[in-house]
Amino acid sequence: MSASEYERELEHMIDPKPPELSPLETLRHSAAHVMAAAIKQLWPEAKLGFGPHTEDGFYYDVDLDHRITPDDFPRIEAKMQEIIDAKEPFVREVVGRDEAVEFFRKAGEDLKLEAIDAIPEDAELSFYRSGDFVDLCRGPHVEDTGKIKAFKLLRVAGAYWRGDESRPMLQRIYGTAFPDRKSLAQFLHRIEEAKKRDHRKLGADLDLFVFDPIAPASPFFTGKGAVVYNLLQAYVRKLYRRYGYEEVVTPQIFDMELFKRSGHYDHYIDNMFACEIDGRAFGVKPMNCPGHCVLYGKRRHSYRELPIRLADFGRLHRYERAGVTHGLTRVRSFAQDDAHIFCRPDQVESEVASVLEMVAHCYETFGFDDVRVELSTRPEKYLGALEDWDRAEAALGRALDGAGIAYTINKGDGAFYGPKIDFMVRDAIGRSWQLGTCQLDFQLPQRFDLSYVDEQDGRSRPVMIHRAILGSLERFFGVYLEHVAGNFPVWLAPVQAIVLPITDAHHAYADRVADALRRREIRVEVDRRNEKLGFKVREATLRKIPYLLVVGDRERDEGQVAVRIRGQKKQETASLEAFVERIASEAQVPE
Repeated sequence: MSASEYERELEHMIDPKPPELSPLETLRHSAAHVMAAAIKQLWPEAKLGFGPHTEDGFYYDVDLDHRITPDDFPRIEAKMQEIIDAKEPFVREVVGRDEAVEFFRKAGEDLKLEAIDAIPEDAELSFYRSGDFVDLCRGPHVEDTGKIKAFKLLRVAGAYWRGDESRPMLQRIYGTAFPDRKSLAQFLHRIEEAKKRDHRKLGADLDLFVFDPIAPASPFFTGKGAVVYNLLQAYVRKLYRRYGYEEVVTPQIFDMELFKRSGHYDHYIDNMFACEIDGRAFGVKPMNCPGHCVLYGKRRHSYRELPIRLADFGRLHRYERAGVTHGLTRVRSFAQDDAHIFCRPDQVESEVASVLEMVAHCYETFGFDDVRVELSTRPEKYLGALEDWDRAEAALGRALDGAGIAYTINKGDGAFYGPKIDFMVRDAIGRSWQLGTCQLDFQLPQRFDLSYVDEQDGRSRPVMIHRAILGSLERFFGVYLEHVAGNFPVWLAPVQAIVLPITDAHHAYADRVADALRRREIRVEVDRRNEKLGFKVREATLRKIPYLLVVGDRERDEGQVAVRIRGQKKQETASLEAFVERIASEAQVPE
């Protein structure tokens, strides 16, 4: 359990009202209790942490000497089914602190005692009982255990209590629950599909990237992977030219004073890589915004120059604990399609509208047609004047409305320095991923004393907009790889075509075909191995190459290629010239 997860669970406990959960979230919360009850019945010595619902199900953290594995799942599920069949009511009971402490002390539940100790003295505590099982919980829950109609345990992982790596690792048992078996079956099918699409497996199978313990959570992109990576940047650079961005290059290592001035030192130092050189403390940058503020502040700016849009693909480094890193989607070394817009207050709405247009165009290009948008507003603790926040939130809302974009308001979830818009895409198998963001910032222009000369020849403060479309390129690479299951479009495929000569006698013509393609900058290979054609076709198909070009006597004699298109069984014949024009058109980086 990370520190943030722990704090979130404590917040739920001390909230005077139970959290507002959807019916499905409530069902899954109750299923977590049922699983914990089953584990306690099977292993009475188990000590319990927390067990919340998640986006796809639920989990419970358990301290237990016995190592739970998937082999134990049938026993746990059978015990859960007994509890469900008993239709045990969930009963809420408000308790005093002393009573709660005494109860869990007798039960030997040390983690619960520690949780109670972290809850403010004046907070109301409550138990939820179901049968003989009692848990410290705010709820809500379903009426009784019998309401849980379909469930499944999924996996086990490790989790440090309170996110503290110095503490013993707990066992986190994940499961899911649904109101009916059909929904569960559909979900389990999606899980199996997700396993096939796992970007870590595809990355190895398609020779795109590798990892090594010598550089933890930092990917090595192979030649083929680097093709994809660089083309993602090339696509974004086209957008930059279209939307008026200026790409800059800024240092990777800064004196730590920069991050103290920006405020990141106080909030982010534990996630930074720091070093000392010649008696000075330095930090490897975890984000680009402080450096962009330095760059903006290096010269005077007139109101006529604004907006100034600075984009940067600089490499960033953030310390992520080993327990939370995951393939490409959570790494320590990465680059973002990061940009910062410095504009006048009256330009905020039009600049945000431009960002929204970029986002829509970009996601359409990559086939993400299901996009959810959230507008996060002023949090309880915020920087700046209330009227500035009201104006900024209204500007974001008007930009969204003007673009005809449906959105939900995430009240109080804005950053302390300004409101933001977040973009979540749904992939081909229904999973949600946050990619882009557009955030207003009142803090950094103030901290760096940034200004521009206004129309009255006075000094005014610019508004800063943080903006990312793809977000981390590494993360987007992983998400998109899974979205297309490795079937990159022609323009993005590491190898766009492979020529398969039927016999050695066709090698010379195969080379001629490849040369014609290379002259048009097509990424092509020739398979000259002494293997049967069927073997070559199968192997090229597994490599997910878009075009397989078979050449034999007829193709050589008539200047043709037999074209096999990825995903299609039908083979077609085309003249070499016609095919070259066709693939050259498809290979262009989209506008």
